[in-house]
Order: sequence, then structure tokens, then C-alpha cells
Amino acid sequence: MSCPICGQETRKSYRPFCSKRCADLDLANWFNGSYAVPSTEPETPEDAPQETGETPPRPH
Repeated sequence: MSCPICGQETRKSYRPFCSKRCADLDLANWFNGSYAVPSTEPETPEDAPQETGETPPRPH
């Protein structure tokens, strides 16, 4: 398995990374927004559909 940051061979103590440096770089990418988990929620409340007072259908 290779490190997802630099491509070198991984080390057991830092898996899936090769070093603490690469692990920290990956964490920094999450913190600064380089990585993101997609969402179906609107970004602003104005983009959200208006409440109708009806309860949404429940899955079966």
C-alpha cells in the first residue's frame, strides 16, 4: 500500500500514511476545506424549500 499524499510505502505506525508529516498534511487538507463530503442540504436557509406544515412521507 502506498501513502495517499506522497506515494511512498506506508509505515505501520502511521498507516495509511508513510509519516506523521503526511498524516498532518492530510488533516490540514480537511481543516482548510480542500476535502469535503458532499451534501444534499442547501448552502443557505434562503435556498431551502419553505415549510408547509405537512410531515414528509416516511420510508417503508
